[in-house]
Amino acid sequence: MELKLSIRLDTPTGGRFGPGKAALLEAINMSGSIAGAARALGMSYPRALKLVESMNVLFRAPLVASSHGGKDGGGAVLTEQGLKVLASYHALCQQAEEA
Repeated sequence: MELKLSIRLDTPTGGRFGPGKAALLEAINMSGSIAGAARALGMSYPRALKLVESMNVLFRAPLVASSHGGKDGGGAVLTEQGLKVLASYHALCQQAEEA
């Protein structure tokens, strides 16, 4: 039997950050949009948007910056804070797996 480690961080305000939100951030970073990330993860767009909104208020600064569609199309990118949170989460998971 193979065991798999999963880390979820619970904040004092009751928010949570774990593998699902990390995967969503990664997918946004790869696709350049919340809709594209949702499709890649097999998630509905409203669910992905709700998760992004919850992450953006969970931390001191937003993790995702998005622009609405239109003539030039919309999109989403990870902010500097989003990149830092994702990198820190991955480092924490790596350290835990090595332990």
